[in-house]
Amino acid sequence: MPRPRSLTPAQLASAALAVIDRDGLSALTMRAVAQELGTSPMALYRYVADRDELEALVVEEVLSTVDTAAPPDESWQDRVGVLVQRMRVAIGGHPAVVPLLPVHRHRSPTVLRWTETVLGVLAEAGFAGTRRVVALRALLAYAVGAIQLEHLGPLSGSGTDAMAGLSPAEFPHLSATAADARRVRPDAEFDGGLDLLLRGLAVSSD
Repeated sequence: MPRPRSLTPAQLASAALAVIDRDGLSALTMRAVAQELGTSPMALYRYVADRDELEALVVEEVLSTVDTAAPPDESWQDRVGVLVQRMRVAIGGHPAVVPLLPVHRHRSPTVLRWTETVLGVLAEAGFAGTRRVVALRALLAYAVGAIQLEHLGPLSGSGTDAMAGLSPAEFPHLSATAADARRVRPDAEFDGGLDLLLRGLAVSSD
């Protein structure tokens, strides 16, 4: 008779997420997770085949709280905006996980439901065929990229200070823009970029 399983997928995901939050994505190994759980690395292979499956569990753990239901009837831009913001809030608590999203989005039930809802809103707005594909990919690219920038390269960081200190004679636009960037708050940056994207999509749908 096989030994009964004593760990759940949620426990594995929680332990893996603890490793990532504490030590970064590069620290995620079967050995590190096993240590977090107080078991042997070989014991984990009773539940997951490899790190790839472990990463997929982590993605679903982070996004499992996202409300994937369609927002109330407003403009399609507002509805899509709400859905993107929900994703941002969930990921914002664990920014080191962001690089895993493009790789494992097809394995996450939450991502699949979220994507289905977004596509439904886009379809109602008149997006069809390849235009709907491009619109969805643009929204995903913005969400993932903007969240990475917000947490890994924030406007309040040293990189902005370095660019603001560049020679105005050699980099007039970059130095001036970096100086202005210091005054932009994270919410204003994300909301502003999303608004520009949605306005552009609206024009393309006309």
